[in-house]
Amino acid sequence: EVQVDELQRLLAGMEKEHRSLLLKMKEGEAELARLRSVEGDKLAEQDRSAQLEKEVAMLREKIHHLDDMLKSQQRKVRQMIEQLQNSKTVIQAKDAVIQELKERRPPLLQNLEMHDRIEHLIEKQVSRGGHSSRVRSKSEYVSSKRLTGPKPLPLIRVVET
Repeated sequence: EVQVDELQRLLAGMEKEHRSLLLKMKEGEAELARLRSVEGDKLAEQDRSAQLEKEVAMLREKIHHLDDMLKSQQRKVRQMIEQLQNSKTVIQAKDAVIQELKERRPPLLQNLEMHDRIEHLIEKQVSRGGHSSRVRSKSEYVSSKRLTGPKPLPLIRVVET
């Protein structure tokens, strides 16, 4: 009977240990599941982090490209402004020349008119008096040039590079 009691006590102890081991095993499995979940979350976070880093790198590259394009366009605009300013300067200089020529024109027209009158008088004298043995000077043969309107301004072409 002592042996049976001893065996029953051992059996009860084993059952108690079995229950405690099952409880520990369930706790371990729960902890393992939680750790796996955390690991999975970490992997998901790492994947998302890697994806975001790629997107950030791509966006930085796009921003850099847009900055380059913007600088290029700004250079072109500056060049066009310089061309316009240079053209304005040239036009102003040509306008000044035109104004000067306009101011010179009336006296020149008077000189041409007087030249034509003198030529006409000389021809009358030559035709009345017969043929003169006098040789005409070069100035008598100078043809009178009539002034035409102002020259058209050159075409300014803007070329994009």
